[in-house]
Amino acid sequence: MSSRHEITRADVMPMDDYSAIRQERRTTMSALKKDRRVSIGPDATLYFESFDTMWHQVHEMLYIERGGEDQIADELSAYNPLIPNGTELVCTLMFEIDDPDRRAAFLAGLGGIEETVSITVGDHVIQGIAEEDIDRTTADGKASSIQFLHFPFTPEAIALFKKEGARVTISIDHAKYGHIAIIPETTRAALASDFS
Repeated sequence: MSSRHEITRADVMPMDDYSAIRQERRTTMSALKKDRRVSIGPDATLYFESFDTMWHQVHEMLYIERGGEDQIADELSAYNPLIPNGTELVCTLMFEIDDPDRRAAFLAGLGGIEETVSITVGDHVIQGIAEEDIDRTTADGKASSIQFLHFPFTPEAIALFKKEGARVTISIDHAKYGHIAIIPETTRAALASDFS
């Protein structure tokens, strides 16, 4: 898969061409995303993004919304910031609760959760930094069910993360949702390719 850091207009396929390979791409993406997904506790899942996941997302939005040329710049602007820059990991954190009443009650108490997510490798703790597109905690303390986080690594932390078998954990340390997960080796290996 690609280690590029930006999708350009030249990377965007004509929708007729994309339509012809869409099903194959969706199958490929499902396999790719399987090793880029980590559950933390019962309700939170992190989906680690890459050039390939964002290329797919751009094309899916263009395919579904059919906005043509006018839509392309907006999609590139929205999704390029979520491609890792070579010294970071980037994820979409989702709180996936099917029941709307339970989801609303759960999110009502999660304000600021985007500031409590971190990755630990060795002695290095990499604090997640929320994407600055919009404020994802409201004034009354309600969190969005979707958060976008960047984890900026030092060269030393990258070297440690890339070591086969390295123990890497990811945690959410919020008063109302405190959980930790060990990143599986298959996921660690997949994410190591995000560092250039």
